[in-house]
Amino acid sequence: MDILQSLAILVLAVAPGLAWAQASEKPTTVASTIKSTWGMIETDFVTAAGAMPEDKYSFVPASGEFKGARSFAQQVLHVASANFAFFKEFEGKHPEEDCAYSGTAPKKTKAEIMDYLRESFRYADQVMATISAQNILDKVEGPYGGPSTKLGITVLAVWHASDHYGQVVEYLRMNGIVPPASR
Repeated sequence: MDILQSLAILVLAVAPGLAWAQASEKPTTVASTIKSTWGMIETDFVTAAGAMPEDKYSFVPASGEFKGARSFAQQVLHVASANFAFFKEFEGKHPEEDCAYSGTAPKKTKAEIMDYLRESFRYADQVMATISAQNILDKVEGPYGGPSTKLGITVLAVWHASDHYGQVVEYLRMNGIVPPASR
């Protein structure tokens, strides 16, 4: 499935909820409209990452076609790093060279990884709050999500975190853990 198909599925999945929210109360800003969807994946992803016991953070599926698959910890670090990369590009900044590998200092323990994940979502939240009707189509450049627009990079970030959320849910279930959002 290519990214356009994935984005179309995401839009179709999110549209009913957004339509209901808009029917009940008109959002005050473009940022608040996007933040409602982003907030859902943020909550679900962070709680799922927190649900895996630390001794299972190195888990990689072995049954099936999983050659070269990331460990649970690497999945979480990948999403955190991507959050930083996407939103640094949004701001016109260059992500760190080792952004894809968890920032400037390796994160090894569950606590370090969770802190990095939460920090990445806080950063994304701050940057996302600046999106407006005036700048939504401003150009964004960079190797992670560009060339695109501020809206495009934001949609990509939502899709990316959602895609990896599905993967961490599978990892949890393979370890006998019901994801918090499903309890």
